[in-house]
Amino acid sequence: MVKIIWKKKAESLFNAYIDNAIVEYGKTTALKWAEEVADFENRIRSFPDSYPPEELLQGRTILHRRCHIMNRRLKIIYHYDESENKAYVDDIWDTKRNPSALIHRIK
Repeated sequence: MVKIIWKKKAESLFNAYIDNAIVEYGKTTALKWAEEVADFENRIRSFPDSYPPEELLQGRTILHRRCHIMNRRLKIIYHYDESENKAYVDDIWDTKRNPSALIHRIK
């Protein structure tokens, strides 16, 4: 099984989105979104390469993949390090934001 490591920035963003969802949409919606992330984690533990590559990050030395969550409002950006058997959640992107600004957040 693959170990999942959330980078601090990604974890903080996700928690902020959940907190905001509770206020704007209610606890039920926030719980549904948290379940979507749990499903994502369960899937990449067994199949870390099962999500498609992120087109906006093509050409980099690390292959980043994406998983849409929250009705395609957000993308979880992650990469899998086969040598360590770890998946790193690098960022969460709001799909309504300017993609060029988001690309620069991935180092």
